[in-house]
Amino acid sequence: MTALHDLTALEQGALVARREVSASELVEHHLERADQHDDVGAFVTLTADRARARAAALPAVPPPGASPLYGVPTAIKDLNLTAGVRTTFGSAAFADHVPEISDGVTSSLEAAGLISIGKTNTPEFGSPCYTEPEVAPPAVTPWDRRRTAGGSSGGAAAAVAAGLVPVAQGSDGGGSIRIPAACCGLVGLKPTRGRISGHPMYGDPVGLATSGSLARTVRDAAALLDVLAGRRVGDPFWAPEPSGSFLAACERDPGRLRIARFIEPVITDVEVAPECREAWEATSALLESLGHEVVDVPRPLPREAVPVFETCWSVLTAMSVVPPEREHLLRPLTRWLSERGRAVTGPEFGLAIGAMRRFAAGALEALAPYDAVLTPTLAMRPPLVGAMRDDDDPAADFQAQKEFTPWTSAWNVTGMPAVSLPLHWAEDGFPVGVMLAGRPAEEELLLSLSAQLEAAAPWADRRPPGW
Repeated sequence: MTALHDLTALEQGALVARREVSASELVEHHLERADQHDDVGAFVTLTADRARARAAALPAVPPPGASPLYGVPTAIKDLNLTAGVRTTFGSAAFADHVPEISDGVTSSLEAAGLISIGKTNTPEFGSPCYTEPEVAPPAVTPWDRRRTAGGSSGGAAAAVAAGLVPVAQGSDGGGSIRIPAACCGLVGLKPTRGRISGHPMYGDPVGLATSGSLARTVRDAAALLDVLAGRRVGDPFWAPEPSGSFLAACERDPGRLRIARFIEPVITDVEVAPECREAWEATSALLESLGHEVVDVPRPLPREAVPVFETCWSVLTAMSVVPPEREHLLRPLTRWLSERGRAVTGPEFGLAIGAMRRFAAGALEALAPYDAVLTPTLAMRPPLVGAMRDDDDPAADFQAQKEFTPWTSAWNVTGMPAVSLPLHWAEDGFPVGVMLAGRPAEEELLLSLSAQLEAAAPWADRRPPGW
């Protein structure tokens, strides 16, 4: 018998629209799931009473033009401000922090009629690519609960992959949506720079980070992007309006595309695991079988771009200001990165931003002839919990992270949209993600191609242990 959590987010929304199931029924079902089945470290805080009240207050009939996700339960990453709800930023230094305002992402979800049942787990200030904060248990993939769910949207990915919510928002400054999507067998979509507003805090002056979608299907991810997308007055940059909805783009044939591919790691030398290489090769063959041209290209970013990215990353970490009397509560990695960031002068930071934009321009020019770019998402299977974390040697911790995910940050530098898809499965059934990036502001084409791949090699019926 099909249970509510077996349904996609769009299927659940369709039940609400037809008044076959109420938003309150969906919320109760998923709250029970989160209460009884969160052995994956998905949530930092559950907001059961708030979710029930919001569901009860929603009109039973969606208003004209409502999102197809109206009435669907979701969750909000613990980096995103939510008025009146504890928001810790994954840090013991903010364990009791309750903001007075919500950010634009939270407001967009609420305005569309989605109902958050809680705050999802994230590492301290969203910096590491694993989720092992002091304020919650580690987030693990339900495909192997010994292994990390990735980060920084590890809790969001674990929640969706374990069926605790059907779709969730994440954020991505160096791969933080796509990494956990690959770890958890999901679709993880990082949209183009400026597609989703950073209102009202605008905390990333570099332009690396954006919110995006974590979902079990391409169409669910697209529908959530429709909810989150849009510019606000005061945004420092924005993407042009799409031709229609992102969900509608999933119904279009992408046509015959030229797709570049490379596998050489971008940010550090590391041996690519055989199953990750196999996923890349198999996806290349699948693309060719669908009529696309696949072309090998050189790595588009030089290694000289890496220290520039690290300078910016360190300064962004240092911008997470903590009261002096609480700095001792920070993790060693955070303190190490912050010290690196504070050592950067204002002119040095400005020069790094300029250099990064020149590197990005070079990559965009090199890739302009191609409709998409294919790489693995990760260089290896998700490590065991604690394997990357090294509190005694933060530099070794940081290096281990680079070896785990040597491609994802390239598309944060260029601002291109990128998606991780669970197109390959290892012999033991573990998901292996591959990543496609598109030209700036061409999410519609990227989603059309992703939907075509999903139709050719469907994955939505696969379920992790304990589902």
